[in-house]
Amino acid sequence: MDLSAAPAPIVALAGAGRSFGAVRALAGVDLSIAPGECLGLVGHNGAGKSTLVNLVTGALAPSEGSVRHAAGDPRASGVRWVAQELSLAPNLTVAENLILTQRDLRGLGWRNPARARIRAALDRVFPDHGLDADATVADLTLAQRQMAEIAMAFAEGGPDPRLVILDEPTSSLDASRAGQLLEHVRRFRDGGGAIVFISHILGEVFAVATRIVVMRDGRIVDDRPAGGFTRSGLVEAMGHVVRGGDRTERRNDKGPEVVATAEGLRAHAGEVVGLAGLAGHGQAEALARLFLARTSAWRGRGPVPVAFVAGDRARDGVLPLWSIARNLSLAGLSLLTRAGLVDRGAEGALARDWRGRIGIRTDDVDRPILSLSGGNQQKVLFARALATEAPIVLMDDPMRGVDVGTKAEVYDMIRAEAARGRTFLWYSTEAEEMTLCDRAYVFRNGRIAAELAGAEITEERLLAASFEMGEVPG
Repeated sequence: MDLSAAPAPIVALAGAGRSFGAVRALAGVDLSIAPGECLGLVGHNGAGKSTLVNLVTGALAPSEGSVRHAAGDPRASGVRWVAQELSLAPNLTVAENLILTQRDLRGLGWRNPARARIRAALDRVFPDHGLDADATVADLTLAQRQMAEIAMAFAEGGPDPRLVILDEPTSSLDASRAGQLLEHVRRFRDGGGAIVFISHILGEVFAVATRIVVMRDGRIVDDRPAGGFTRSGLVEAMGHVVRGGDRTERRNDKGPEVVATAEGLRAHAGEVVGLAGLAGHGQAEALARLFLARTSAWRGRGPVPVAFVAGDRARDGVLPLWSIARNLSLAGLSLLTRAGLVDRGAEGALARDWRGRIGIRTDDVDRPILSLSGGNQQKVLFARALATEAPIVLMDDPMRGVDVGTKAEVYDMIRAEAARGRTFLWYSTEAEEMTLCDRAYVFRNGRIAAELAGAEITEERLLAASFEMGEVPG
């Protein structure tokens, strides 16, 4: 192999590190990313992936070592970033958001070029997307916002993208849209572009990565071609043994019915009921109606009647000015109140207990919630719901950005809580998660298209019902 012919890296880190006060988030990282490769970046929540990405994009400067870009700075080098926490301005249209990142769109006539660029990008990445360039972002679903932001990252202009960083890019996409994105990632890579692909869905990493880098405790602990890993070997390199329950262990008996809606959705005590189907077909709205119906008459006396785990944590879950402890305890304050005042000692004890039980990576629960990685913020929302005595837990695509080891532990928690009689209604864009449920309703066009139970719940049947209005194979 002629090493002299190897393309120059788009970005190169040498001994790069980053500290936040006494906390060392990244230490001694040596990494280069070249044209034509897709780097799969994996590691558990808090491993240092987000800090590394912030150095690559220039959002943070290194505390030690160096970060060098091909054209001197990230923007000129064509570095684009789709963060796990979506960052579109909600009061602007999709096209108007594009000008925030593409500085060459200036002057009185910028609107038509902006519309053309974002439409072309959407058409390339997500054929038949149905998105309007003039739609206001606040009116879009979470999946549509994710599609729009991904398309912006691949849009030509200002300068053209050379390195695109995708952080949990399919977290709100259904299988069909995720497949379209993965296909575009391969085309972009094969055309000479570079990708950093961060995902806790290891199958997606293996589908697109040419090379996989494993991070743990702020350091790179493994870096080799993707073909050099197996799934089990990759999980082992990440430093966490996945513990999962028996997927076939579902409830056959049904307790008393505890939830009923006009749409025909029913759940029984101790059941885990899935809401499946393509994203945006009414699952989240059904959960919202159930939540409002159960909480509208509640006045804060006694345990909450229903707990909710938000998928869109920035909009519906996290209170950014509050601490980890106060975010976690919010839903169960009635259980922590003494003489009308919140017992802060009990609140702290509750937060520390759940920090250990669910693996929230922090040494101090009184730190701001935004000091946590996105996945660890999601763990706080899970703990908030499970720490209550609510008999019903509604989950709106709750595993967004949660690592594979924690997912397995949460699955075990859900099953254990269901065995105690708690009911879970679980919307997920991942068909694999729906196979863990006792029963699943497949939604299409805002209505239930099929009901599957037990061994009937397979990825094939879920997809068939999503597209065929319930005509699942026998």
